[in-house]
Amino acid sequence: MIEAWARLSTCRLNGSVRRDEPLARHTTYRIGGPAALYVECDTLADVSATFDILEDCQVEWTVLGKGSNVLASDAGYAGAVVVLGKEFKRHSLDGSRLRAGAAVILAALVQDAFSAGMTGLEFGVGIPGTLGGALVMNAGSRDEWIGEIVESVTLYTPGVGLHSIRGHEVAWGYRSTDLARRGVVIEASMTLEHGDATDIRRRMEAGLRRRKRTQPIGTRNAGSVFVNPEGDSAGRLIETAGMKGARRGGAQVSEIHANFIVNDGTASADDVVGLIREVREAVKEVHGIELRPEVRFLGSFDTA
Repeated sequence: MIEAWARLSTCRLNGSVRRDEPLARHTTYRIGGPAALYVECDTLADVSATFDILEDCQVEWTVLGKGSNVLASDAGYAGAVVVLGKEFKRHSLDGSRLRAGAAVILAALVQDAFSAGMTGLEFGVGIPGTLGGALVMNAGSRDEWIGEIVESVTLYTPGVGLHSIRGHEVAWGYRSTDLARRGVVIEASMTLEHGDATDIRRRMEAGLRRRKRTQPIGTRNAGSVFVNPEGDSAGRLIETAGMKGARRGGAQVSEIHANFIVNDGTASADDVVGLIREVREAVKEVHGIELRPEVRFLGSFDTA
């Protein structure tokens, strides 16, 4: 780790490198101890140099967007957290083709598509995080998801470099893909369609109203904690198992939507992961169903 820090500090990155960066600053839970290394890559050259060094020094690494689906350990992360910066926050719309870097905020793409009278991204209204994170998790609603409009994805794979894959070559699943196993998402091209501005606005406003009504917007949370089982709702299962409103330390199962766990401002990662465990046990006991976490765990935890 010391060698990696020394080499990253002297290789003239356009971005920056920091040691012992608190992850609570970079996750929507506002929870998490320090990352041993925190590297912001502003250019493709930064990305290449950073991963060459990390791979050469055998340093474990992970890529972080806005941390909107991440629970970071209280002890932090013993590897390198890599964040994409300036060059990857650009996007352009040419006809029906939207091309965007992985660090672009999804909400910005939704708004710009609407402003241009293009339809296809309305499902993303109110979804926090970056395009890269949305692609890796195949973000969307119950009926629509981002994978449906992806034309191609550009990845950076250490030891290989840049390469592009077609949208149909990605293993799109419910809240899952194989992208993270194939490389670091750099950018994507998506195909939109011309639509009626009034209809697009109506759909966006309806979606936002629904989210505000049914989700704990404005609280410290990481979105849905569990993947919905096929044909059912994790929130319903949790509520009928008697766990809605359940609390452990500063973490609580939301009174608004039981598939959200919120941090009241005092929660530790251990509080959250302990509550996740209690919820899973209750649902298994009452319904015989094993809930699968959707939230991503960063650092060392006991099994949740």
